[in-house]
Amino acid sequence: MPHALAQARAAALRGEVPVGAVLCDPAGRVVAAAGNRTRALSDPTAHAEILAIRAACAAAGSERLPGHALWVTLEPCPMCAAAIAAARIATLYYGADDPRMGGVAHGARVFDHPQCHHRPVVYDGIGGAESQALLRGFFAARR
Repeated sequence: MPHALAQARAAALRGEVPVGAVLCDPAGRVVAAAGNRTRALSDPTAHAEILAIRAACAAAGSERLPGHALWVTLEPCPMCAAAIAAARIATLYYGADDPRMGGVAHGARVFDHPQCHHRPVVYDGIGGAESQALLRGFFAARR
């Protein structure tokens, strides 16, 4: 999670919502890392998770990442949760809960739907306080 938090801090410095993601292969090696870039890329899908999944899939030469673990500073939204399922990521670790826009434990609860074809093992609250403080500080400065 420290590496994901570093990605989130870098995103904040770019003026992006501070969310970071890191993907590790089954041996625990980092294969991709990203922070949000929706503004920089003018792309509403350029969430940290999506960018990390794209990079890891490109590196693996596959649309699937079995055995991989994704570390994210914020609960993934429904779009990102669907991408996690589609990529067959084995384990999801996330920091802060997102009661308003989350798609894992809140809102859509993508992995709970019968249509969800893959459900990762989910661990929440990892580095949650630091992730939440980073987000709160970012939005407080904008208001």
